[in-house]
Amino acid sequence: MFARLFLIFTGVSLLEIFVLVKVGGFIGAWPTISLVILTALIGSALVRSQGLQLIQKVQQRMAEGEMPGQQLIEGMMLIVTGILLVTPGFVTDITGLLLLQPTIRGNIAKLILSNVKFAPQGGMGGFSSQGFGRQSAHDDTIIEGEFERREEKKLD
Repeated sequence: MFARLFLIFTGVSLLEIFVLVKVGGFIGAWPTISLVILTALIGSALVRSQGLQLIQKVQQRMAEGEMPGQQLIEGMMLIVTGILLVTPGFVTDITGLLLLQPTIRGNIAKLILSNVKFAPQGGMGGFSSQGFGRQSAHDDTIIEGEFERREEKKLD
């Protein structure tokens, strides 16, 4: 897992540097820097407005007595989108702008939801993943209990 994350972060960083150098060589250094700052400002404003709309949808779904699963996943995706848009570079900005599109974000959220198994108890906060890790053969076994830590008394 660490190796994959290392490769992803290194690959994205190298790609960003390559694209920034190419764009900077084409339009100049200051326009490139200005463009990166402008996309960060515009992107953060768009993330904020879409985040507020998403909060309203979550509240509406909860008021109707429904689980706002898709909206919660889209909210997490908006956080990632904000990080992508504020990160300097054009590749992350393009990825962030794509995730700002409600249809693309909605389709990805539906894909994620299709890989999540909801359970009444147990798992992680009421649900467990199917495709994101290994499941043991005893997933339906729940053992509840309490414990307390006690200091051992030393005999002198």
